[in-house]
Amino acid sequence: MVMDKYYFYRNPLFKVYATVQNGLVKMDTEGLVSPILNSMVKDLMQMFEGTKPSLVEADRLIYSTWMPPIPSKPFDRLVSSQMGNMRGKYIPEQLTISITEDCPNKCLHCALPDTKNRAKLEPNVVRSIIDQAQGMGTTLIIFDGGEPLLYAGLEELISHVDQERAIPGLFTSGVGLTVERAQSLKEAGLYMLSVSLDSAHEDGHDLMRGRSGVFRDAMSAIRNGVEAGLFVNIYVVISPRNIHELDDFYQLARETGVHEISFFEIVPTGRWLDHTNEVLSAADRKKFDEFISRASVSEGPRIFPIPHVVGKMGCFAGRKWLHITPEGNVWPCSCLPLSYGNIHNDSLKTIWKNITEDPTFTGGKCLMRNSEFRRIRLGLNDQKEQN
Repeated sequence: MVMDKYYFYRNPLFKVYATVQNGLVKMDTEGLVSPILNSMVKDLMQMFEGTKPSLVEADRLIYSTWMPPIPSKPFDRLVSSQMGNMRGKYIPEQLTISITEDCPNKCLHCALPDTKNRAKLEPNVVRSIIDQAQGMGTTLIIFDGGEPLLYAGLEELISHVDQERAIPGLFTSGVGLTVERAQSLKEAGLYMLSVSLDSAHEDGHDLMRGRSGVFRDAMSAIRNGVEAGLFVNIYVVISPRNIHELDDFYQLARETGVHEISFFEIVPTGRWLDHTNEVLSAADRKKFDEFISRASVSEGPRIFPIPHVVGKMGCFAGRKWLHITPEGNVWPCSCLPLSYGNIHNDSLKTIWKNITEDPTFTGGKCLMRNSEFRRIRLGLNDQKEQN
């Protein structure tokens, strides 16, 4: 039996809820003051209206692998942070922690600088970061790298996340994710497993990742994650090199039984600063838009089109997102290498205050797509300017 209503928010006078009809979300409100407050939540409701959820269960709605289940205490915290946004108060809702630089791959688009010092965050430091973030209201804590599966004690860090306050996620290339390891991660409390794919075909993916066999690793990780009962997301960074594979990606997502497939537009950062001329053209974006319109209502997993969401809501860097490097530097986003402090020296709350007081982060377009910003604020010149 499927629950009739999944409540996003409720008090004695006003409730916001979703129902799922023909596989799509329908939003509505009820309560004595509903006619008065509807206009305040209209934009929020429109984000969900008519979209496909990741999974519908009898007692909860898994709208997205990036979001706590509805209902749940972490989701209540997320709703509270959205209400704070309306008053101009922002918290780091999503935190990515690059726990290690170790990685067997050499991805052409890797955002993590090649410091070559094999840096990593010690477990006690990571636990402190988790505690501080949860105290600030964070609801999604993602372990990243490098390759986080190479970090000894990963399960202990995952289990440290208080799932009354936040959900833990993992970004991985899939290396070494056996059935047994996937089950171990599940038992530790891992909620979301996000596996990166740069091509729906073995040769293309291995080329982008700089290592033979990484496509097979990724496909094995996806299947093992699904089998272990994790909520699995395929993460695709779209670029001119794979924009023609959109339907192939979606077919692969269907076949593997994942819960979601997310598309993120390539950003000139890290190693991709050597390829600043390889960004999506207007024709590429039109192709992506047409694919999203077609695939979002077809049979298959939920699609999270991050470029569309950012286009409507503005860039989340410094407003909703926060990233910590293996050296402890705190960035507004994993793609924006501008440090506002180091977790070894300052509290996360103090560093977040430094970020939010910087008028740079207005919620407009991605700053790293602006060559003038890269040159003036980061001292980075495009490759073509250097030659």
